[in-house]
Amino acid sequence: MDFLKPTVIAIPFFLVTFIVEWWAVKAGRAKGRYETKDALTSIGMGLGSVAVDTLLASIGLWFLMLFWPYRLIDIPVTWWSFLIVFVAYDLIYYWKHRFAHVVRFWWAEHHTHHSSEHYNLTTALRQPWFGPMTGQIIMSAPLVLLGFHPAFIAVSAGVNLVYQYWIHTEAIGRMPRWFEAVMNTPSHHRVHHATNPRYLDANFAGVFIIWDRMFGSFVPELESDKPIYGTVKPINTFNPIRVAYGELFGLLRDCASDGLRPWRWAGRFVNKPGWSPDGNHSRSSELKAAYLAAHPEQAGTPGLPAKKKTPPQQAVAAE
Repeated sequence: MDFLKPTVIAIPFFLVTFIVEWWAVKAGRAKGRYETKDALTSIGMGLGSVAVDTLLASIGLWFLMLFWPYRLIDIPVTWWSFLIVFVAYDLIYYWKHRFAHVVRFWWAEHHTHHSSEHYNLTTALRQPWFGPMTGQIIMSAPLVLLGFHPAFIAVSAGVNLVYQYWIHTEAIGRMPRWFEAVMNTPSHHRVHHATNPRYLDANFAGVFIIWDRMFGSFVPELESDKPIYGTVKPINTFNPIRVAYGELFGLLRDCASDGLRPWRWAGRFVNKPGWSPDGNHSRSSELKAAYLAAHPEQAGTPGLPAKKKTPPQQAVAAE
């Protein structure tokens, strides 16, 4: 079964639009920032990702085809079945994306996409060089068992990725309210790429922001707290190899520092980024708590936990 690859078809569109945005930003006609080295690194990461995906795509397809003989039914390739698989895949994407922020092994792959300290259309091209060797393939298996052909799922995944391209920009402010309520937009995704404490671990949606609203991970962009982009620990490099695999190397270095303690290695792999076996964590929850300690008046505002109520007996004892 042969299908077109949406990401390959969209390459001319990517090229034209980021050149136009780059010019508009430099000319002062659009909001945003471009740094030549950063943008070229992002473009290089995108080209490298296409190459890696092309080389390893057969592995992912082979894995999903293992489930194909056990499908419940044969779902035809039609416009209505595409709508179903598109929405279903986006829900799977939401959970895989969310896991990529709370499981350090998957964060080692996804970290690449967040590594730029700028937010423009080239940032969307900053893709990991892991190919299909991620949990996304495993999590797509239920769709194959339902009866969607793996190649059909791949088309849906490609369209999903193409949609996400345009939301990587500061040139677009807010979309109409009805659109912001249902779809992922530049405003929503700016939150996701921000390192501000209130914005950490929020807005994981690919296409439909309704998943974040349904599962409690939605945080709106606030005018009073402009997004600051990048990663909590800046990578400080434009070297493509370090951008692609630096976090994975960091994970392995941390495991090596533990000595021969496999239980610690397992803890580092499956816990959130910032977790430490000695209990000296710097996870998103600790970063939010530290921010609230310095800004207690922000408790309960979007993205930040409410101030804990003091039990009556403790309040009396304090008096």
